[in-house]
Amino acid sequence: MDMSRKEESKRVDEGEVIPLLTPYKMGNFNLSHRIVLAPLTRSRSYNFVAQPHAAVYYSQRATKGGFLIGEASGVSPTAQGYPNTPGIWTREQVEAWKPIVSAVHEKGAIFFCQLWHAGRVSNSEYQPDGEAPISSTEKRLRKDITNDKATADRYATPRRVRTDEVPKLVNDFVVAAKNAIEAGKYTFDSFDGVEIHGANGYLLDQFLKDKVNDRDDEYGGSLENRCRFPLQVVKAVADEIGADKVGIRLSPFADYNDCGDSNPQALGQYMAESLNEVGILYLHLIEPRMVTQFEKFDTKWSLTPMRKAFKGTFIVAGGYDRSEGNQAISSAAADLVAYGRLFLANPDLPARFEVDAELNEPDATTFYTPHPVLGYTDYPFLHPVVIHSLTMFVS
Repeated sequence: MDMSRKEESKRVDEGEVIPLLTPYKMGNFNLSHRIVLAPLTRSRSYNFVAQPHAAVYYSQRATKGGFLIGEASGVSPTAQGYPNTPGIWTREQVEAWKPIVSAVHEKGAIFFCQLWHAGRVSNSEYQPDGEAPISSTEKRLRKDITNDKATADRYATPRRVRTDEVPKLVNDFVVAAKNAIEAGKYTFDSFDGVEIHGANGYLLDQFLKDKVNDRDDEYGGSLENRCRFPLQVVKAVADEIGADKVGIRLSPFADYNDCGDSNPQALGQYMAESLNEVGILYLHLIEPRMVTQFEKFDTKWSLTPMRKAFKGTFIVAGGYDRSEGNQAISSAAADLVAYGRLFLANPDLPARFEVDAELNEPDATTFYTPHPVLGYTDYPFLHPVVIHSLTMFVS
């Protein structure tokens, strides 16, 4: 154990408050801690329908007053880009999610559905009638989410969305949001809200970033024009289900899926300020240091200007460990910290963070395999003797 962990463990032993484990009021939601399950594609939703084993996976990671963001769920038949990812545009898909949401609610947690459209990060295999995937552009990907140029050939040349098609795309997100919360019925088996996926090089990001968006209509060119479609989606969804149940995830600094921008700081700042006008619940941002999906690098960019600009809950994600997460909260750099791989491999992550326990290592070889148990629900919990006093964080 290094010196920083020894010092932190000593403070925990002495009863010092752990910032990540302090309560937080996120709009109308009372959270018991600041540790968020990040949205993670797990590729176990056969035929684009969420499966019963997802109820086990999500409920394992649910705690009373905890906040979980579900994996990216397609909003329409054209939205899918990978095999075995869930959707939420058909009645079958909506019904399949209900027992999963109920299992999370039974643990007392808050559960949001992430709404997603892959855009050009797709191919004809996943598109209706074998058509080309849609995007802001006709440019093909040159590298994928892992920055691997060798895999880019799997993606088809996209079709540029016509200007008159944009309102239909906006409505697809609205319908999906209504499906997620069942038009505001607040039933036990309905999601508590939605997160709009505007990150990682998918459709909304393809409009935001100037290295992809080469349009000459009202949705391309200037910063304002490039942000128009994503902001229309946010406003329309907020108008339909309530801004207090809407968040968005952005990655202005990332170049995932060959989707970069020449001035990411300006892009992030403009979006933060524009989102204030809609009054959404939270802004979820990926750290600039995550130049690649799984590695951290030093960069000149910072989330601080966006943190200062945005008036709602501010969530950060991107390679955080326990110490960095505590520092982000204690320094007010963020309100909440989203954990992906650590939460994937440690279903009782809040309990482990409380006692500074050793963590399970995530197995990258099983991240996207379709097995309903292996690398999904079989990661071990802490021994009951270790966590006997942590009733807040274990079931």
